[in-house]
Amino acid sequence: MQLAQQVKHLIKKEIILEWRSKYALNGVLLYVVSTVFVCFMSFQVIDKITWNALFWIIMLFASINAIAKSFLQESKGRQLYTYTLVSPIALIIAKTIYNSLLMMLLTVIALAFYSLVFEPNKDIDILMYLLAAVLGSLSFSTIFTMVSAIASKTGNGGMLMAILSFPIIIPVLIVLIKFAKNAMDGLDRSVSLDEIGLLAVINVMVMTVALLLFPYLWRD
Repeated sequence: MQLAQQVKHLIKKEIILEWRSKYALNGVLLYVVSTVFVCFMSFQVIDKITWNALFWIIMLFASINAIAKSFLQESKGRQLYTYTLVSPIALIIAKTIYNSLLMMLLTVIALAFYSLVFEPNKDIDILMYLLAAVLGSLSFSTIFTMVSAIASKTGNGGMLMAILSFPIIIPVLIVLIKFAKNAMDGLDRSVSLDEIGLLAVINVMVMTVALLLFPYLWRD
């Protein structure tokens, strides 16, 4: 029960801080809108394969910009103060949940704006594509939150985050692009069950590793 209360208060704290500064929300929205606008000015019309690939490239870099600050931009003093108040398990769970909620909101907004600028394929299963976008945002959140926690303990966190993320995020992107392409082509939803299950397994594995490793990282 104490763990649940700590997670609740930490998520509330993150939401209040974000609402005051709106750093991640405004920054990522500006990045998404400006990138989509530049792409529209450059391409005008794109085919469905490019439509799918471009969307995931935009969301990948948007998620890095939004989530990298989770631990990297916190001062040593604030980390020490948090260390005295809550358990490391509660902190990593709260950070992951908050980042997941933030990324899901940003992904829905980005997909709506992207679809408005670049009209999607007429055969697209929009609900399945939205599911792929939400699962993708969850995957990005769990992976980048864990990597941000590891990178924050080093002197050059930004570079280490990119190095550590690469071997983890590439398999996720491959699965996501395949899942999204199935939705783009309007295939039967049962075809994508393997991709959904694989994404769920990856998320569970990454979260399990984060829960096991973070207490030792936090103690350092």
